Amino acid sequence: MHPRPDYMAVAPGTHLPSVVNTIVEIPKGRRSKFELDKKTGLIMLDRYLYSASHYPGDYGFIPQTLAEDGDPLDILVMVNEPTFSGCLIETRVVGLFRMRDRGQNDFKVLGVPHADPLFAHLTKLEDVPPHFLREVEHFFSTYKQLEGIKIETIGWAPASEGMSEVHSCVERFRSAKSVQEQ
Repeated sequence: MHPRPDYMAVAPGTHLPSVVNTIVEIPKGRRSKFELDKKTGLIMLDRYLYSASHYPGDYGFIPQTLAEDGDPLDILVMVNEPTFSGCLIETRVVGLFRMRDRGQNDFKVLGVPHADPLFAHLTKLEDVPPHFLREVEHFFSTYKQLEGIKIETIGWAPASEGMSEVHSCVERFRSAKSVQEQ
């Protein structure tokens, strides 16, 4: 057993870009905002949401990715039951939610647990219940309002664009890593 997990050493997925690994930071239903601390490698409490909103799914990141905002690529996983911070979920990509946070792209992959029979029929965005998509959009459009942070929602994109974003972020991570190693 490792004394401390190295979440970024976990592969980004076994069947990229359609099935990815998710490291859960924030379980479904929580108002606590946990994040991977880059210095210690631990998942730490960053803050509490200022609103009464809570995360509509397990929220985390795809390891060994680098999004445009300089962090690993965000992912929201539709789950029947919340898991826990640090949980690894093999996740099937079904869509992409595009938004901008303080003027910067901050895209969120939408996925489902790959091994959960409850979600076996969800393979593309059109399979996701429309009301769930509206809940997610509402959450991300309002969750930082009381902090005075402007969020611009752009909207949903299909699974193919989610997979393309995964691919781009894996390549960006690999390029940044090779530059650091030189």
